Amino acid sequence: MKSRGPFQGMLTVARFNWPFYGAATTVLVASGAAFFLLSSPLKVASAIAFGCALYFIFVSLGVSYVVYDSSDLYRWSWLDRALQNRPIRQAIFCHSGFDEASLELRARFRNVQWNILDHYDPQQMTEPSIQRARALFPPTPGTLACPHDAWPLSAESVDVVFGLFAIHELRTEAERTAWFAEARRCLRHGGRLVLAEHLRDTANFLAFGPGFLHFHSLASWRRCWEPAGFCCRDQFRVTPFVQILVLEVP
Repeated sequence: MKSRGPFQGMLTVARFNWPFYGAATTVLVASGAAFFLLSSPLKVASAIAFGCALYFIFVSLGVSYVVYDSSDLYRWSWLDRALQNRPIRQAIFCHSGFDEASLELRARFRNVQWNILDHYDPQQMTEPSIQRARALFPPTPGTLACPHDAWPLSAESVDVVFGLFAIHELRTEAERTAWFAEARRCLRHGGRLVLAEHLRDTANFLAFGPGFLHFHSLASWRRCWEPAGFCCRDQFRVTPFVQILVLEVP
């Protein structure tokens, strides 16, 4: 398997969201020029616009580098804490149109039977960034397309379900609750669900500005998993910007 490039995560974020970075760069150049060309009363507004654009570009891309390229996230040692060396025979990996991790997980757990489920729905997932991701990175071979609330798998047939930076694309709590219910149906007694997500919190607001509204709060996630019958066995951070939730079938 090809190893990850040193800036792969940061560059992927930039590619998926290039209109925002293009707009910010335009504001940066225009406000910088305006600061020198316009009269004094407008210099303050130009300086503020310049600072905001500069902050967005460098902080959001810097955080993306920290999270996706320099942290332990894709080095996977945090899985030892999440799974606690439990025996795994069958696993499910769910995504919503962009699969960046299943090949790495399959290489790490070679003796596991994997089911890769793609919940992408172009009628519901209309965010331009996920549409660009879909166009640039088609599903890996063997991926099964299926609704988020109807998985083509038997009840109590798997040991672990992974949802990594994907389930927030289900925009309503009803949709996410239905996803958790399907995960609960497919997991064996004692099985685990591993969820990795950015949260709608202060750290992600400082990193991504208004873009943090695309994420969901921890309270919202809890309102979705509890009706499905999960209990939270562990939660921890990989960097201040990523929450790992380890849920279990009691």
